[in-house]
Amino acid sequence: MNITVTAGDIADDMQAATLTIPAADVDAAVKKAYKDVAAKYNFQGFRRGHTPRPVIDSIVGREGVLAQATNDLMEAAEPHMFEQLDIVPMGEVDYGEDNPVVKEGADYTIEVKVPVRPTATLSSYDAPAIEMPPAEATEAEIDQQIEQLLSFRTTYEDIEEDRATQEGDFLMVDIENVENCEQLESKGRMLSLKKGDAPDQIVEGLVGAAKGETKEIAWDETHEHGDHTHETHLAMKVTVNAIRKAVVPEVTEDNVKTDYGFDSVEAMRDAVKLEIEKEKENQLPELKEERALNAMAERLELEEVPEAYVNSVFNETAQQIMGQLSRQGQSLDQFLAMRGITADQFIADLREQSEERARQSMALDAVVAQQGIEATDEDIRAEFERAGSEDVDKSIADFRDAGQLPAVRDSIKRNKALTWMTDNAEVTIVDEIAKRRETDAE
Repeated sequence: MNITVTAGDIADDMQAATLTIPAADVDAAVKKAYKDVAAKYNFQGFRRGHTPRPVIDSIVGREGVLAQATNDLMEAAEPHMFEQLDIVPMGEVDYGEDNPVVKEGADYTIEVKVPVRPTATLSSYDAPAIEMPPAEATEAEIDQQIEQLLSFRTTYEDIEEDRATQEGDFLMVDIENVENCEQLESKGRMLSLKKGDAPDQIVEGLVGAAKGETKEIAWDETHEHGDHTHETHLAMKVTVNAIRKAVVPEVTEDNVKTDYGFDSVEAMRDAVKLEIEKEKENQLPELKEERALNAMAERLELEEVPEAYVNSVFNETAQQIMGQLSRQGQSLDQFLAMRGITADQFIADLREQSEERARQSMALDAVVAQQGIEATDEDIRAEFERAGSEDVDKSIADFRDAGQLPAVRDSIKRNKALTWMTDNAEVTIVDEIAKRRETDAE
């Protein structure tokens, strides 16, 4: 199909364009539409597929056939239009409400609007300044890793003194459902009185309780469902059976041998150091990209990301997750149960991720535009080669015919922008674990 596309202005995230289809393609579409109608319906006195046009016109109506030919042309022309405009549509193409149908022997011209990604500018296009942990394992990181190993051997002992519960204690409790707390109902349950380990309302409700005391705790939770919200009232009774403290073993020359199989504490620290640095070798490049991109996204000069674009990213992300779960033979309910979250929490988290991804995408697009980054034919071939395509030329042709090459170009240009951000980022090395511990100690 040899169509002509003339790009117009972009307004309200809609790319205007004039689409012209030559008469030869129009005539071919009309011929096919008549053939399809003749093959689809039984016309008395004629074999299926051999009904003359005048008969079809008198029964079905010529305008109806031409309308079908017009729709077929638009469907066939869309991928070519996307390729010529080099755009990735964010929704359905708007062909207007009162479009004329095609006429045989004449070019067909139509004004269209294609929804596209919103654009934004950055407050600065300088390379970002970011903090990164060192490539070498620090003493604080080694300490933290060893503490995590020791935590697996943590024991819990009853507190001997007669006192009320305090934040940070561990309690043995019985929980009785009063309203909407069925999932929490249990007997002899260990409960951490540390905010983050349990809902804040439960921690606050139990701090100050005495051993043997029963406390009734109630609170309201707000849930969002699309455009509306609703509140759920929760209530439970909690009986404190015991107040305990965590006892974490210390690292000694004896227990590193008996419990962990190391010859000495020094050998244990050396092994942990090597493991941390091996993980960093794989993780730091990705972390640097993430931080550089987040730093640039913070420079977006807009109050909020357009909701339509966030919704588009949300739907795309949700489809990716559902596809991954399907390939793993796992249902969404199983996925939620494994992570101990509700569907509302999953949706809220996905929504937050989608907004952040949308901001990152817009920041990348802004850098691409400002630097004039392009995706060359060589770049495209290399992309298909990396993807393991057996026939690169055929794959490129198939993507072009389907109007999908603009998405490939977008990906290449964004990757180039991300590489520039990462390679040119001003990096300050920070021992983040040590810094966090100092802050927690204050």
